Amino acid sequence: MAAVSLSPRALYQEVAELLRQRIFSRALAPGSWIDEMKLAEEYGISRTPLREALKVLAAEGLVTMKVRRGAYVTEMSDQDLNDVYHLLSLLESDAAGDVAARATDAQIGDLQALHDELEAAVDEHDRFFQINEQFHMRLMEIAGNRWRNQMAADLRKVMKLNRHNSLLKSGRIQESLREHRAIMKSLAKRDATATVQKMQAHFRNGLEAAG
Repeated sequence: MAAVSLSPRALYQEVAELLRQRIFSRALAPGSWIDEMKLAEEYGISRTPLREALKVLAAEGLVTMKVRRGAYVTEMSDQDLNDVYHLLSLLESDAAGDVAARATDAQIGDLQALHDELEAAVDEHDRFFQINEQFHMRLMEIAGNRWRNQMAADLRKVMKLNRHNSLLKSGRIQESLREHRAIMKSLAKRDATATVQKMQAHFRNGLEAAG
């Protein structure tokens, strides 16, 4: 069977994901200059797909393009962090209200299963972060507005640029769990108003811990 060659589109998307993961892992730290020539050589590609990948990351807010200076990993200011949390709170609390009002029992069960995994991962920080994100993304998926989902997904990528993740603050994981329990309780009762309020409080407390 002949080897399948990647199309230019698939290649730059693959490169974008590789760079995205390097940014999230801090291998490319916030504020650092992205050496296009070095990366192109490392990946064995021309600079064209690399530049296309950087455009994708710039559109997501992960990379900042500076005239005549090249690409830099975006740095999050305090105002940036406030703005991202504010918008995510609006989007996810709105979605949470929709889920409380319209989700099936099976969908609430999906969220409960993820919450149970979260409870079990309380002493495994990396796993806790991963499941926490899965819970929030699954809630957005159940709510079902693809435009809202895309906006929230992009904002969550930018939020990962914050060096001082709110969940790293002493005691914050336990607080976050208590907030998740309250959200799940409101969802189980199909109380949309309470669910919106509990999700807003969750983001408000997360921002305070991240500051």
